[in-house]
Amino acid sequence: MEDVVIKVLGMSCQGCVKNLTGALSGTPGVTSVAVSLEQGEARVSYDPARVSANALRTVVEDCGFDAA
Repeated sequence: MEDVVIKVLGMSCQGCVKNLTGALSGTPGVTSVAVSLEQGEARVSYDPARVSANALRTVVEDCGFDAA
């Protein structure tokens, strides 16, 4: 397992957090997700054999946020 912290720009409420958490959690290879509105980030543990950090950033962007 590997961990990545993705800076997420554009979240404004707990609904954003819930939507992003659900999208990341539903990604094959992801084992845990912690999204923080206050810190503007998503901490994701994942299996690099199943998904890449860049693919996780794409999930964030597909939810309508900017990933850094």
